[in-house]
Amino acid sequence: MEKRVTGIGGVFFKSKNPDATKEWYKNHLGLNTDNYGCTFWWQNEKGEKCSTQWSPFKADTSYFSPSEKDFMFNYRVENLEELLKILKEEGVTIVGEMETYDYGKFGWILDPEGNKIELWEPVDSAFL
Repeated sequence: MEKRVTGIGGVFFKSKNPDATKEWYKNHLGLNTDNYGCTFWWQNEKGEKCSTQWSPFKADTSYFSPSEKDFMFNYRVENLEELLKILKEEGVTIVGEMETYDYGKFGWILDPEGNKIELWEPVDSAFL
């Protein structure tokens, strides 16, 4: 397995008031926000449409647990199942079980500083 991370899938952070934060970014920076934040569309080297998500979460979210940080990065990957096996063999801490949805597969790991990282094998066409 050569490729691991293929791009940034999302930037997530805690906010005291996610709705007001989304509105501020919409009004002042022109982000096209919705209930989830803002989706940025781009094309990969194969010309396929890809997305990166920007999302403020409620300050008391447990979604970033066990990390106590106020942010979490989501990285786009290929072949998540195989990557999780390799990462486990390399001694990387795996958090929870892989989850599968119509828009992709998700897995979580911790980096050496305890930051939770979300790994996403996307199905971008589910958003089109």
